[in-house]
Amino acid sequence: MRKTLFITLGAIVLIGAIVAWLVFGPATSFTEKKYFLNIKSFSDYSAVLKQIETEKIITSPATFNFLAKRIGYPQKVKAGRYEIKKGMSVFTILRMLKNGRQSPVNLVITKLRTKEDFAGMVGRKFECDSAAFIGFLNNQDSLKKYGLDTNTIMTAVLPNTYTYFWNITPAKVFSKIFDSYTSFWTAERKQKAAQKGLDPQRVTILASIVEEETNKNDEKGNIASVYLNRMAKGMRLGADPTVKFALKDFSLKRIYNKHLAVESPYNTYRVYGLPPGPICTPSEVTIDAVLDAPKTDYMFFVAKSDFSGHHNFAATYEEHLKYAKEYQQALDKWMEKKAAKDSLETN
Repeated sequence: MRKTLFITLGAIVLIGAIVAWLVFGPATSFTEKKYFLNIKSFSDYSAVLKQIETEKIITSPATFNFLAKRIGYPQKVKAGRYEIKKGMSVFTILRMLKNGRQSPVNLVITKLRTKEDFAGMVGRKFECDSAAFIGFLNNQDSLKKYGLDTNTIMTAVLPNTYTYFWNITPAKVFSKIFDSYTSFWTAERKQKAAQKGLDPQRVTILASIVEEETNKNDEKGNIASVYLNRMAKGMRLGADPTVKFALKDFSLKRIYNKHLAVESPYNTYRVYGLPPGPICTPSEVTIDAVLDAPKTDYMFFVAKSDFSGHHNFAATYEEHLKYAKEYQQALDKWMEKKAAKDSLETN
């Protein structure tokens, strides 16, 4: 009798230990340090269980299913992106899912050129796809509340890191970005813009051209002054980067006459004034460089012949031609040397 009791108790302890191990022991089956489970909006429990099985996240989906039903998870499914770390228990995973403890997603914006680039980035990061997001960016009714249109929408996109949950909507993605934009445009910055006869949107559009012209922060103010001076004199801006944008060919290294013929409101060789929207998302440094651009008599600039990335600035066309000739001669010599070197390597 006593022996039978001991055997029974032993069996109960053993079963309890196995159950405890299945529930509270390591339960993940992937080899990486972590795995992200993306539960789509309006998913039901059967869809989640199918994901658990097909994506082979947990060693025992049956244990997951058994415990899930005991703690009431099937009625508490919450959409989102969940970080499951290697070695997590079924209990810990289910508690995280039931409580909706999502893993935040960082949207890191550096320099974007087009709305399509922006939409593609969002589509790769979040549940909403790129088509839904570009639909939002092209919807005048959606943008009206922000005082923007389909051309100026990208002026509100400042390079920065924005944190969201994976199942965020397109409107909420943009709303946080717009809040950052609103905070950036302080009363002081708006006053500086007004003193130059501009508003925040037009400053950003000009800054986008400057951003594409140079990565030398110490020159951005002078480049901005060139374009401000051209606008003040009623000249066309004649900015090469706007032609690349008009053509949607950002691989162009040099702009030829054939490129200048493109008909587009972004081709500043053909139209007067600023383009209707930015040609990239300029950094805050560049925007401030435009706002703080010095008063100069510069009307032209061209790359220096030492290929340092810096520029020579000129007030007259004659002076500009001299600098342009120096650069062209240096470029021709460099191309000759490169051609000779390539020829030797192929022979």
